[in-house]
Order: sequence, then C-alpha cells, then structure tokens
Amino acid sequence: MSSEIPPQVQNQLAQLQQVQQQAQSLAMQKNQMSSMQKEIEMALEELEKLSDDAVVYRAVGDLQIQSNKEETVAKLKERLETLSLRLQSISRQEERISKRFTQLQEQLQQSMGTQGQ
Repeated sequence: MSSEIPPQVQNQLAQLQQVQQQAQSLAMQKNQMSSMQKEIEMALEELEKLSDDAVVYRAVGDLQIQSNKEETVAKLKERLETLSLRLQSISRQEERISKRFTQLQEQLQQSMGTQGQ
C-alpha cells in the first residue's frame, strides 16, 4: 500500500483550496461593500435632516470640497446604487462558488473512497 497521494487527488485538493480562497475573498468584498452601503445610508439620513440650502462638504481624497445638499444626495444615491449592483453580483458569484465547492468535495470523497478500496 502506497502512502503517496495520487496526482488526481492532489489536483482535486488544489482546486478545492483555490475555490475556498475565492469564497473567502468574495466574503471579504461583500463585508466591505455592506459596510460602505450602511455608511452611505447613514449619511443620506443625516442629509435629510438638513435644510435644502445647507452648506455640505464632501470628502474627495484628502480634500473636503464644498458642495450643496442636492448634489451630495445625488452622488451618494448613485454610489449606493452601484454598491447594490456589485453586492448582487458578488452574491451570484458566491452561489456559483458554493456549488463548485460542494461538487469538488463530492468528487474528492469519491476519489478517496476508491483509493481506500
């Protein structure tokens, strides 16, 4: 009996690890975008409390740029919509990765089962 892992099983293990890393990366991206989405929603809530002629400053890189409420609300809503679309895309990718992970796990279990016999 050989204790070496067959090349086919090594390949399946490598694929499984790669898919697992992709899933972790997607989860991190999703968390970051969800946090950004919540910050924008909070900013929009605060802007609603201001009068329409209030002076507002937006962060642009290291600068604070004077703006107005209407323009700032429009930009924040645009960013919110973009984030929402990206989150939907990530969710679809997560579903595909999850299915692929399950498929690879089953293939690996089958390979390991046939190796032990």
